[in-house]
Amino acid sequence: MLSWPLQRSPLDRKGQLSYHGVMASSKVLDPYCSVARSLGVLGERWTFLIMREAMDGVTRFAQFRDALGIAPDVLTDRLTTLVEYGVMSRAPYQEPGSRTRYAYTLTPAGQALHVALGSLQQWGDAYLPRPDGPTVERRTRKNNRPVHVGFIDDRGREVAANDVATIRTSAYPAAIPD
Repeated sequence: MLSWPLQRSPLDRKGQLSYHGVMASSKVLDPYCSVARSLGVLGERWTFLIMREAMDGVTRFAQFRDALGIAPDVLTDRLTTLVEYGVMSRAPYQEPGSRTRYAYTLTPAGQALHVALGSLQQWGDAYLPRPDGPTVERRTRKNNRPVHVGFIDDRGREVAANDVATIRTSAYPAAIPD
């Protein structure tokens, strides 16, 4: 795969991640494809499971470890990446008589992944269903109505997936340089 390393700077004025130059990061992000860049940060097996727990209110390392049964070194690596790329933030806390530890919370960039997580769950429920049905339903907080993930146009109307075209913009490279 052709790619170059990019550096994530702090969130820009619009709350979006911006990239500049070369970074001493273990992640190599593709400058040409937003899907490849996203997978560079989110594509590890445990990442969306960590995100699922964070969206359910889990904030502490031990809680993530116990809920997921994940090895501590793997969890440390995934949390470090999520913090490094602005998906989660890390803040110290200390229980009386204990050493300082860290709590991990979702940033706006992390909260925006709720839709992606919902889409993965929706796909799994449809194409890899459990015999007993879904273990989680998504509903509106206000009136308890069921919701699903879909494409919405600029007027707020849902558009069927087979009616959505992927259009290359002028930013799409004519050829990827060597």
